Amino acid sequence: MDIWKFFSVTHGYHVVCNPMSTAKLDSLIELLKLNPGSAVLDIACGKGEMLARLAERYEVSGVGVDISPYCVAATEQKLQERVPVAQIEILNMDGADHSPDQLFDLAMCIGASWVYQGHRGTLSALKAMTKPGGLILVGEPFWLKEPGDAYLAAENHTRDMFGTHYENVLVGEDEGLFPLYTMASNQDDWDRYETLQWYAAERYARDNPDDPDVPEILARVAHGRKNYLQWGRDTLGWAMYLFRKPSHAD
Repeated sequence: MDIWKFFSVTHGYHVVCNPMSTAKLDSLIELLKLNPGSAVLDIACGKGEMLARLAERYEVSGVGVDISPYCVAATEQKLQERVPVAQIEILNMDGADHSPDQLFDLAMCIGASWVYQGHRGTLSALKAMTKPGGLILVGEPFWLKEPGDAYLAAENHTRDMFGTHYENVLVGEDEGLFPLYTMASNQDDWDRYETLQWYAAERYARDNPDDPDVPEILARVAHGRKNYLQWGRDTLGWAMYLFRKPSHAD
């Protein structure tokens, strides 16, 4: 089935497509202290909630990029409803193929480091698209403890796919960035993110019994549910990391 349809179905009730509460997002947004009209880039912008909140709070301009046509449609509708005058362009494409013709005050890739082959690649790519002195914001998993072989096999992961929380910050420092702030998901954040997918899939199956993709949707969600409850809930964390790119004066 279309993988972007699957994510659209399973994230149908999520305000943000990651394990972070909106209250925490708002507290982070307050720390950004952007100037009106600041240029923002959001790679893999999902349903556009972060862009909408930034436009509401700071009247930002910018670009959102997402490969999912479902996310692009949702983002465009959200921006039109909430911040219709915002100068934000939404592009339906692979973020890795986007080569902007400007530098940004804030560049983000929240929970989609696969676009750039991992955390380090993401920070490196965003750094190249950020103004000197600008901000870089990423969302990235981290190991709470050493993952077991059974969990890695079930998820088709490798140990080096993610680092620890400490290692994720060190990667930014190694890229020449200043670490400003981190915000980790707690258990409630994770449970809401994961279990709301179960809810969304079951509701979709009941409302669309003739959709031939329903059996696969339910099977994939069941697989994820087992892995999360048996291993992931105690093994994998998730955090947002805010860095600053050095200015010419630094």
